[in-house]
Amino acid sequence: MQHVLQISRKIDYALRAMIHLATLPDTRIASLQDLSSTLHLPREFLAKILKLLAARGLVRSARGAHGGYQLARPATEISFLEVIEATEGPVQLNVCLDDKDRCDVSASCTMYHVWKSGQERMLEVYRATKLAELAHPTPASQPIPLGLPRKTGS
Repeated sequence: MQHVLQISRKIDYALRAMIHLATLPDTRIASLQDLSSTLHLPREFLAKILKLLAARGLVRSARGAHGGYQLARPATEISFLEVIEATEGPVQLNVCLDDKDRCDVSASCTMYHVWKSGQERMLEVYRATKLAELAHPTPASQPIPLGLPRKTGS
């Protein structure tokens, strides 16, 4: 079964690592081994992901016996979207949204505005969500489940 809009493992692992780093004190450096074993992620794959995140300025890396990783900026300033785009590149729901005019029927397509609206809303949520919210959730930051029946008095 194909999951067209499924988030890749690479993005999932990057977000989990960044959220974990956001839970640590500012002065603490987490080793690759610590991150890998704490988060139950494959060490070599995680190393590649952290290299990407370091190249984009989201994490700092230190080499040596006491080396490891830490956030390069405060968690309140790093968005979900930044981590996603640092890991996989720009987010788009459909090729017609990349401004390269790859679609032969774009002029008469009635779906374009739906895809565009969906993408804008999704990006708005990802852009507004900061690592700090996910690292230290408060009851106010927890999503409200939609579509669940409310309990009524008996």
